[in-house]
Amino acid sequence: MTDTDTTWAALGGDPALVRRISCVPREGTLSSRLPVREVARACVGACALAAAEWGARRAGLPVVPEVLVDDGAVATAFHSERHLRLDGREPVNFAPLSRFWRTADGWVRTHANYPHHRERLLGALGLAAEASVETVAAAIAERSAAEVEDGVYAAGGLAVALRTPGEWAAHEQGRAVAAHPLVSRERLDEAPVRPLIPLERLAGQPLLPAAGLRVLDLTRVIAGPVATRTLALLGADVLRIDAPHLPEIPDQHADMDFGKRSTVLDLAAPAGRRAFEELLEQADVVVTGYRPGALDRWGLTPGQLAERRPGLVVAQLSAWGAYGPWGGRRGFDSLVQVATGIAVSEGSVERPGALPAQALDHGTGYLLAAAVLRSLTEQTEEGGSRVVRLALARTAAWLTHGTDRGAGRDAAVYDGPADGAAYGGPEPWLRETDSALGRLRYALPPLRFTDGPSDWARPPGRWGRDPARWATTASGG
Repeated sequence: MTDTDTTWAALGGDPALVRRISCVPREGTLSSRLPVREVARACVGACALAAAEWGARRAGLPVVPEVLVDDGAVATAFHSERHLRLDGREPVNFAPLSRFWRTADGWVRTHANYPHHRERLLGALGLAAEASVETVAAAIAERSAAEVEDGVYAAGGLAVALRTPGEWAAHEQGRAVAAHPLVSRERLDEAPVRPLIPLERLAGQPLLPAAGLRVLDLTRVIAGPVATRTLALLGADVLRIDAPHLPEIPDQHADMDFGKRSTVLDLAAPAGRRAFEELLEQADVVVTGYRPGALDRWGLTPGQLAERRPGLVVAQLSAWGAYGPWGGRRGFDSLVQVATGIAVSEGSVERPGALPAQALDHGTGYLLAAAVLRSLTEQTEEGGSRVVRLALARTAAWLTHGTDRGAGRDAAVYDGPADGAAYGGPEPWLRETDSALGRLRYALPPLRFTDGPSDWARPPGRWGRDPARWATTASGG
């Protein structure tokens, strides 16, 4: 099986539809020791195919539109946070304390982009809030990697010890991850088939498979927001909800919230709870990206959500998976690379490396959107509320141990154009637009299918400034 076959099979798709995908391969994109380019192609291709399939069903098309995956577009999109410019300014993607550190016996990597994570890291190390990089380095150098990992996590921070692929395979969490599917799909109940609402298109308008769909976006950082901005690209009314005490990093919002609206709700306050429940009453999809269990106290488990809104699709994203000893831990792409042995594969034990992009985040984000779209397609045949679950660590396992890896393995799947395959940089897939945030340069979405959208309908607005209500008047499915 190719990576594309593996991906589509994990989503429950008809194997014959994979032949609708063609590719423009471009050497020099996402270069890596691991097959990042191929996995990225597969994730984007499967997502575009899921969109085309759902769009064909809603539009009454006799065949599923053809999908084109261009390596240049994929590589540019997987680097979207690097390509972003806000009034000409480069974004800040990693804070000074988010990096590799030498320990007494190896390496750890920390993540401290958010202020509360920085505070917890410094607290675990017994350092003052104004501690410098040099002071932190000295404190970590006196400890073992395991001591730093355990101590920082116990304090609610994020630090992961460098492991080899073999060490992760033998680790209890590594074994738990390997035992689960790439995409976990579950039917929660016997909710009836939801009526398929046909797409109404005017001449010259793109095919928007998710038009009218209402999506509650409870995600942060990259993977979850990639999924929801993809649904927004496809026409969904996506409302991002954040807690007032957890503001988003401005540059991250500018990159990840194209096509969406953004509001703030305090679920601990009666008014915030009422507003959320009113939104849920008309929602089609809920996407969550917080650590497993973090939202349970608000009655936001998949089962509880489906009880209140039968026929709902719930999509859950986590770093490590909702199982095993690390099932309740926070995590980020950079940390998953370190724990799973990717940093050693891309570098060495003596000098760890990294993937050419935050490919676990971006790839998993497109898979998450694809899983939502395929769930909607299945609902039109079988009904039932649905939950899909993905984990960055499981995507990492696929990247490092995928099937039938070898040169040219996608040739049978991709029958794309042989010409025009030079890669001269990302410029063809970058655009500029004015926004409430300023003049934005951004990466275009990589999804392409016949008559599909090529760009978002709107740039991101100001974070948290939109009203907590739906913009659309009809559901998408």
